[in-house]
Amino acid sequence: MASTAKKAILLVNLGSPDSTSVPDVRKYLAEFLMDGRVLDSNPIVRTMVVYLAILPKRPKESAHAYETIWWPEGSPLKVISARVQKLLKEKTELPVGLAMRYQNPSIEAGITELLKENPQLEEIILVPLYPQYAMSTTETVMEKAQEVLKKLKSNVKLNVIPPFYNNAEYIAAMVESAKDFLKEYDHVLFSYHGIPERHVLKTDPTGNHCLQSVECCNIPSPAHEYCYRHQCFEVTKSFVKAAGIPEGKYTNSFQSRLGRTPWLKPYTDFVLKELPQKGVKKLLVLCPAFVSDCLETLEEIAIRGKEDFLEAGGEEFTFIPCMNEHPAWIEALKNLCEAQAEEKSFTTFRLPNDSLKV
Repeated sequence: MASTAKKAILLVNLGSPDSTSVPDVRKYLAEFLMDGRVLDSNPIVRTMVVYLAILPKRPKESAHAYETIWWPEGSPLKVISARVQKLLKEKTELPVGLAMRYQNPSIEAGITELLKENPQLEEIILVPLYPQYAMSTTETVMEKAQEVLKKLKSNVKLNVIPPFYNNAEYIAAMVESAKDFLKEYDHVLFSYHGIPERHVLKTDPTGNHCLQSVECCNIPSPAHEYCYRHQCFEVTKSFVKAAGIPEGKYTNSFQSRLGRTPWLKPYTDFVLKELPQKGVKKLLVLCPAFVSDCLETLEEIAIRGKEDFLEAGGEEFTFIPCMNEHPAWIEALKNLCEAQAEEKSFTTFRLPNDSLKV
């Protein structure tokens, strides 16, 4: 029976290949890397780089990496996201859809299904499942959703949940999900997904704040609304305060860099090799850029990162899982969505300078 709901939620995560086969991985990487908000170079240059430099070799390497973390049910990221959708449906009266920015289920499929099941739909609460803002995450999800609605000739409005890096319930949920690991350790590493420095500069609406000084992230500025680096650091500050982690016992780093241009520093793989030389033998690692475990957490950090740390002289390496389906996170997510839906006047998160050209 068709629903009479006028508002619905659409959760959007990054996505992954449909399988670990090389063709499926190549298809996924092609869609991901050809996004102008991921590789923001000239379209001709981007096409040459992706199809001539990356796709001939990278899919085979990535397919092997996916094989090491693949679950019987499929991609961990997609399986966890579907479980989150199911649990959220049980907690809210709003219809809940699910989509991936890349591959399946696509954003078009997610929106189409919501429209089909809810003929009276007027508003979609769009939830990019990224705590921090970046043009390669939040922004590309927003742009794709708008593009899909235009293609479908739908008058449904998008009400986008802002990055929730500073939401108290989100921080509390992350601390709650990690608390059993926060017992014996020498150091805690907060490893965030990296982005190119140029992305930070492009999303600075002031044009003269981000990366202009060592302390730019601690100096109040309108740029912080869109500054990925600042928002990562704020998550760490809030987490260590709530969890009681002492100063000097934690470090921020950035992982998953691609190419030769400067990315946010320090680089996680470098830090993992340096910490044992500084006396760190028992290390805990969190990845707060992700709410769901995926290739970047399960393979890059929990497998390869562990190997780097132990080979450099570390003795104990503990990866703390993402929040995944933790009840505190589901409750926080429900409250985020319902608070956005209950706004008295229609509001939505907007891009810096309305829209960025790439």
